[in-house]
Amino acid sequence: MTPSADDIRRAAALLESGRLVAFPTETVYGLGADAEDPAAVAQIYAAKGRPSTHPLIVHLAPEADLGQWAREVPEAAKKLIAAFWPGPLTLIMKKSLQVPDAATGGQDTIGLRCPSHPVAQALLRAFKQGRGGVAAPSANRFGHVSPTTAQHVKDEFRDDIGDSGRIGMVLDGGQSQVGIESTIIDLSRWETHGPVLLRPGHIGADAIAAVLGVEPRLPDAAAPRASGTLEAHYAPLAPVALVSSGELVATVAQLHAVRKRVVLLCHTPHSLPTGIAQISLPSTPEGYAHGLYAALRVLDGERADLILVEAPPAAAAWQGVNDRLRRAAHDSSGVIERLLDGD
Repeated sequence: MTPSADDIRRAAALLESGRLVAFPTETVYGLGADAEDPAAVAQIYAAKGRPSTHPLIVHLAPEADLGQWAREVPEAAKKLIAAFWPGPLTLIMKKSLQVPDAATGGQDTIGLRCPSHPVAQALLRAFKQGRGGVAAPSANRFGHVSPTTAQHVKDEFRDDIGDSGRIGMVLDGGQSQVGIESTIIDLSRWETHGPVLLRPGHIGADAIAAVLGVEPRLPDAAAPRASGTLEAHYAPLAPVALVSSGELVATVAQLHAVRKRVVLLCHTPHSLPTGIAQISLPSTPEGYAHGLYAALRVLDGERADLILVEAPPAAAAWQGVNDRLRRAAHDSSGVIERLLDGD
């Protein structure tokens, strides 16, 4: 489905009036507000139940003036922008003094991104005639599985959409192509630290290194806070556990023997007991990422005791997927043992 020009104009007007609008990007659906309006940004935090110290990413039109948002744009940022924007890459830079603290979680840095989805671009160009910024985390309750369709957003905020709800409108742009959130690179400490990979995504560290000539570092304790980097995140309601391909069948059999209801997320064929709900995703990192969140939502709807995930390969190309699964399973540590013990 492609929103009409009237839909885009209405969504832009809602944003300009201080309302929230959910919209598609190539990564996931975002819950947007005028980044220059602290009251509007506060509605994002309230709707999601998100801590106000957790910074947001500001989405910009391709023609936007970066100087409005960043105090300075390092040469490294210009190279990455030329290579990957519009696209699933967020850059962290020192924020302009005129940027309200609300969108940055009170930090002196700001995350900026130019999405490639045509609906997102149309909205950003219509909003303030392309000169505004839309602060937009994923359009889901804080910590939950991110949405990759408009229906996921509607399911998540069932009673909060429309004239009387916090969310004025949901723009439907079909299923998100990438399926996991953007790669985040910190350039705010370039002189002392070089590029720092705060969150892996579709654009890998090797692609960043090919452009900058230096491998991104892993974050240290002083790195800026960034969206989606808490240890527990992207989680369905049911517990999640990762097991290796070689352990999967035996683990299912053990849980089946103690009458625990298990659902499976796989990427290779397995011979399993009948009646066990399972989803098989593609064995490529791009295909797997594209379907991951939708699959987790479907399996969560089975209301099982456990979502058992066949651990993907550990190769660099799978870093973004493995990051999301690790965070989804973080609060479920030890769940298989507890279920086998009868808890």
